[in-house]
Amino acid sequence: MSPTPATFGLPTQPASYSWEATDEEVAARYGIPIGEIVRFDLNTSPAPPDLVGRILAAGVFDAPLSEYPPTDYRRLVETAAAVYGVATDELVVGAGADEILDLIGKAFLPAGSSAVIPIPTYAMYSVITEQRHATALLVPRLGADREYALDIPATRAAAAEAEVVWLCSPNNPTGLPEPDGAIETLLDVIAVDATVAGRAPAIVALDEAYAEFVGASLLALRHRHPNLVIVRTASKAYALAGLRVGFAIARPETIARIVPYRPPGSVSTISVTVVTEALADPRGMRANVARVDAERERLADALREVGWSVGPTVTNFLLVDFASVERAAEVATGLLQRGLVPRTFGAGHPLAHALRLTIRDRAGNDRLIAAAHEIEVVRAAGGSAR
Repeated sequence: MSPTPATFGLPTQPASYSWEATDEEVAARYGIPIGEIVRFDLNTSPAPPDLVGRILAAGVFDAPLSEYPPTDYRRLVETAAAVYGVATDELVVGAGADEILDLIGKAFLPAGSSAVIPIPTYAMYSVITEQRHATALLVPRLGADREYALDIPATRAAAAEAEVVWLCSPNNPTGLPEPDGAIETLLDVIAVDATVAGRAPAIVALDEAYAEFVGASLLALRHRHPNLVIVRTASKAYALAGLRVGFAIARPETIARIVPYRPPGSVSTISVTVVTEALADPRGMRANVARVDAERERLADALREVGWSVGPTVTNFLLVDFASVERAAEVATGLLQRGLVPRTFGAGHPLAHALRLTIRDRAGNDRLIAAAHEIEVVRAAGGSAR
């Protein structure tokens, strides 16, 4: 069970994501009944919206399950375009945001090129960059005291020779959006620098996987910046991670460069049908966001009361700073032994001293709070977190 989000093996091997341990693996390793495992590491939701059960029970889908899904995902595209307020030729569907990120890499990152990655951020940006045989230009974000905001001058400088800039707002795993105007400013200066240099501006891929939790998006910036590609997903606020549906949104001429790399039928017929209905009826999404809003401060305050340093967040997860790698590892082990799976960061990661914890339902969060108390009581008595 590796704590690292991405592993880089031999130079001859492609970069790859280090898959999270399954519930079965956690249960076997720690001797816990599988039904007692709670995932605090995946930023997913405790349950899907009610409409999923109704659709599956009815058994009526966009196409018979014996056939491939509609090649253009027409109904899903039309519904998503209406929800996001864009034209249908400004949107492409993929099997989750991760496939969308992969399509962006295929479309815009030729071998030998480079991509800017402000770190810490989502691990897949580095994986995709290296799989395209491109160079990842890692630009440290500002520190925790500056809420891990983008270092605009440093990112601008790195982008001058890059083909892609990977951004995430709200950022995973730090939990906060970029300051107002920061991304717009970055887009503006990238455009100016490209004009002066006589080159096309870098594609700016902006991952808005957590946008619904803040109720805001920078989609409108695509009108002035054809190099902007927004990434959205049904996995987080819509609570449909298992269906794997994501979207790229950009100007038509930019989408036209991505579409040739879209594999046929990678999104299943069931996924197409359910996500179409979930987008059309946002009550389930709104209820899920309300659940997170109701639990976020309660959970954060309770963990602070036991002495944990919980950072600010607008998302469905908390980032907890334990000040040292050893202490973070000790707490992670204590949680795992109680059936609670935290998100850890590997040696050398900028957040190796921290844990990321998903905001679950009240019962799950209460288990986490109780475990935190137990771990701190044992520590105060001179024992280990175990």
